[in-house]
Amino acid sequence: MRTAKLGPAERAESLAGMAERELDVLVVGAGVVGAGTALDAVTRGLSTGLVEARDWASGTSSRSSKLIHGGLRYLEMLDFALVREALKERGLLLERLAPHLVKPVPFLYPLQHKGWERLYAGSGVALYDAMSMTSGHGRGLPAHRHLTRSHALRIAPALKKDALVGALQYYDAQVDDARYVATLVRTATAYGAKVANRARVTGFLREGERVVGARVQDVEGGGEYEIHAKQIVNATGVWTDDTQAMVGERGQFHVRASKGIHLVVPKDRINAATGLILRTEKSVLFVIPWGRHWIIGTTDTDWNLDKAHPAASSADIDYLLEHVNSVLSVPLTRDDVEGVYAGLRPLLAGESDATSKLSREHTVAHPVPGLVVVAGGKYTTYRVMAKDAVDEAVHGLDQRVAECVTEDIPLLGAEGYRALWNARARIAQRTGLHVVRVEHLLNRFGVLAEEVLELIAAHPALGEPLPAAEDYLKAEIVYAASHEGALHLDDVLTRRTRISIETFDRGTRSAREAAELMAPVLGWDKDQIEREVEHYEKRVEAERESQRQPDDQTADAARLGAPDIVPR
Repeated sequence: MRTAKLGPAERAESLAGMAERELDVLVVGAGVVGAGTALDAVTRGLSTGLVEARDWASGTSSRSSKLIHGGLRYLEMLDFALVREALKERGLLLERLAPHLVKPVPFLYPLQHKGWERLYAGSGVALYDAMSMTSGHGRGLPAHRHLTRSHALRIAPALKKDALVGALQYYDAQVDDARYVATLVRTATAYGAKVANRARVTGFLREGERVVGARVQDVEGGGEYEIHAKQIVNATGVWTDDTQAMVGERGQFHVRASKGIHLVVPKDRINAATGLILRTEKSVLFVIPWGRHWIIGTTDTDWNLDKAHPAASSADIDYLLEHVNSVLSVPLTRDDVEGVYAGLRPLLAGESDATSKLSREHTVAHPVPGLVVVAGGKYTTYRVMAKDAVDEAVHGLDQRVAECVTEDIPLLGAEGYRALWNARARIAQRTGLHVVRVEHLLNRFGVLAEEVLELIAAHPALGEPLPAAEDYLKAEIVYAASHEGALHLDDVLTRRTRISIETFDRGTRSAREAAELMAPVLGWDKDQIEREVEHYEKRVEAERESQRQPDDQTADAARLGAPDIVPR
């Protein structure tokens, strides 16, 4: 495999290369499905391009609940096929494809009724575990167990005593969703895909009724490219209908956006050694361990406003706090909230509400020759969606194409990860870093942590923590710009790291130092550093203002008060 470095030079080379000769497949949209589709296509031997209007995972795929799960609640809906599929994918990710990025996480489900509820919920969780085992990839997680109330309160003292009569504990998995997508993109690049972020499709090229390519605007450097491809895959999530409109064709299905918001609070605000899953009147609420924090979510409401920057309103925040406080002995307040983020789920909708079934299942269609659309689904099953999209695209290629092989393609950083993890004390001794720092790097980069350590060896000051965001080393900021395709400060503080939601100042106190670390890699002068910092501060203030607003309309208006992209 060639290098998977994604710096500014590699981006420019990729854009020029995509325009140079016709591709077999061009993928539009670099969320988890688009990135997965690019990896699937290129590992079948197809010449592949991937373009993204903003940053990798900048939409839905960086704003999820960070869970890799089978969907326990879908069992209650009797959607066994979806659960079985998702559990198989969960096992593959944990065991083979990305053990450095996907980790087991325990959840406690408090029981509130004696007798029948333990039987009912226990049967569901037992079936969940059994389906995981029969998938052939479920041995990496402990089995569920039944707990008495006193036992449950020992592992989750934060719960009110009268909030439960007993509990069940089971396991799922979690991931840093944006980091996973960036790693997917780099893996596709390593196998030969050409990729470019900040490259916006402005229209499609046609030959009669056939789509033969796309016009792509270089948002970063200016200029426009015509990229020709035998097949184009539209993997733009909640933007699917907008992208389809460029072809002037009525879609065979529509995608509706559902907003989910999450709160991030420090670990010490909830005294528990396990995550929690709670029932609400509409759905379920998760309290998810996240390093030195908890993620609390999510809501589920229709969203018809700005798709790029969905806003969390004051009412959304109150809803989550009210529901989580109903079981906590020490209630959370607004002052406990470090971060808030909102994301949009792409749900499939039929022609009318009367006949539609909004679903987490996915659909693939070929609405016009040369153009494939993939939409719906859930993060956990992205690989299946990608396979189905490429299978559909292959029908339009006049050549024999290999079957999907991504079930056996570990992501970059996975091969050898466990061996390095076992040697982490020795690595700490060799590098002079604390073993906790080495563990942090291994769990973010896998064996690619060695590349970060090489930066530190060459420039020892990069081994210091970033001021006001001490979980991260300065080297990680430099590496994000030199190797991971980060082009702006926002990319680093929001997606390559999670500083924007893991600190009370939302990353504003780290912004200048981070921009100065990125500047030499990206060729920024002092004026551009100032613009980057100012843009980031305005974005944070606009988000804070939106979270003070009473409803979606006013929150959306406040969030749009900040400009979308840094001027050059």
